[in-house]
Amino acid sequence: MGPIPAGFAADADGMLMIGGRRADALVAEAGDTPLFVYDLALVDAKIARFRAAFPSVHLHYAIKANSYAPLLEHVQKHVDGLDIASGGELGFALEAGADPSTISFAGPGKRDSDLEAAIAAGVTLNCESEGEAERAFTIGARIGRTPRLAVRVNPDFEIKGSGMRMGGGAKPFGVDAARVPALVRRIIAAGATWRGFHIFAGSQALDPAALIEAQRATVALAAQLSDQAGEAPPLVNLGGGFGIPYFNGEQSVDVEAVGEELERTLRNRPQALQKTEFAIELGRWLVGECGVYLTRIVDRKESHGKTFLVTDGGMQHQLAASGNFGQVVRRNYPVAIANRFGAAPEEDVTVVGCLCTPLDRLADDVAMPRAGPGDLVAVFLAGAYGLSASPQAFLAQQAAREIVVGAHAD
Repeated sequence: MGPIPAGFAADADGMLMIGGRRADALVAEAGDTPLFVYDLALVDAKIARFRAAFPSVHLHYAIKANSYAPLLEHVQKHVDGLDIASGGELGFALEAGADPSTISFAGPGKRDSDLEAAIAAGVTLNCESEGEAERAFTIGARIGRTPRLAVRVNPDFEIKGSGMRMGGGAKPFGVDAARVPALVRRIIAAGATWRGFHIFAGSQALDPAALIEAQRATVALAAQLSDQAGEAPPLVNLGGGFGIPYFNGEQSVDVEAVGEELERTLRNRPQALQKTEFAIELGRWLVGECGVYLTRIVDRKESHGKTFLVTDGGMQHQLAASGNFGQVVRRNYPVAIANRFGAAPEEDVTVVGCLCTPLDRLADDVAMPRAGPGDLVAVFLAGAYGLSASPQAFLAQQAAREIVVGAHAD
C-alpha cells in the first residue's frame, strides 16, 4: 500500500481519529456507513503551505476534485478563485458564496445554456475553441452582457511523468498554441473583456523538476503568445498538476522547491508579462489527503485459501480506489482497519465492496490486523475524486454520506 498521510492517529482504544474525532463516533453522528469524512484543518494547512511557497501567485481551487457543499463553502473563503468545468459546478460555486468575477469556467463541451449562465453571472470563460468564442459573442449580444473571455491554450509540451496529460499534440482541450494569437485579436476586436490565458499541461505530477520545467515553459509560452497577439494577458492560469502520493514508493511533491523556482522565474519574466498576474489551479493537492472513506465489514469469507473482507461500500463511491479511474495497472490506496488503527498486521486479506462485479476491489492482498463483520475499514486519500468521480447510482446501493470535521470548520 501507499503511505497513510500525516495527520491521522489512534486514540488509547486503537480507534482512528479524524480531525480530533473518533471514527466510530463520526459514523454514529452521520447515521451509517459508508461515510466520507473531510478534515478541514488539513485543507487549511495545505493552503497555508501554498501561500508560504508561492507568495506572489494566486491560489485557485478546481472544484471538480470535491464539490461537497460544506467543504466548498469553507475553501472558497480561503482561496483567490474557483475553477469550474460545468454548468452544474457553476451553480455549486455561486451557492457557496463565491464572487463570480473570481470564477473561471473551462471544459470542451459547454452548451449554449452553460455559456449564457456564465456570461450573465460575470464568470470568465476559458474558451476551448474559436467556435466557442463566437457562440459567446452571439449570446453576450443577445442578453446584453459583455463576455469575459480567456483562451485555454493547448501547449506544445506536457508535464513529464504526469498521471493525466492535458497538453501536447492533438487534444480536445484548448486551442492549439499556433492559433491562439489570432483568437486573442478576435476576442478584443469583438468587444469582449480579455481575461488572459489558461495553460494546463497535465495533472498528478510528483516530480518537482518536471513541474518547474513545465512552469518555466508556460511563462515563456504566455510571453510569446502575448507578443504575437499584441496584447498582454491580465491573468495567466499556470494550471496545477501537483500530485499526492497514492502508492508504495511515491513521495510528496517538494512544493517549496517548486515555489522558489517559480518565484525566480516570475521576478525575471519577459517585458510582455510585467503587469500580468499569475494563478495556480489546484484540486487534488489541496483536498485529497484530507478525506477518509469509512465502510463497514459485513462478511468475512474464504475462497481457495484467500480471505475476503466484504464491505457495505465499494467502487460506486470510490471508483479511483478500486483502480478503475485511469490506472493501467491496479495498485492499492492506503487502507486500514479503523478500530484497530496502528495494530500490527496478522494476515493478508483482500477488501472488496458489495457490488456484483470483480472490479469492485478496495485493496488486494494487503497485510492487516485480523478483522471481521462490524469492523470499520478506512480508505485514505479520499478527499479528491472520490464520491464526485464515482458511479453512485450503480446497482442502486445505498448512497454514501459525507461530513466535515476540523478545528476550523465553518
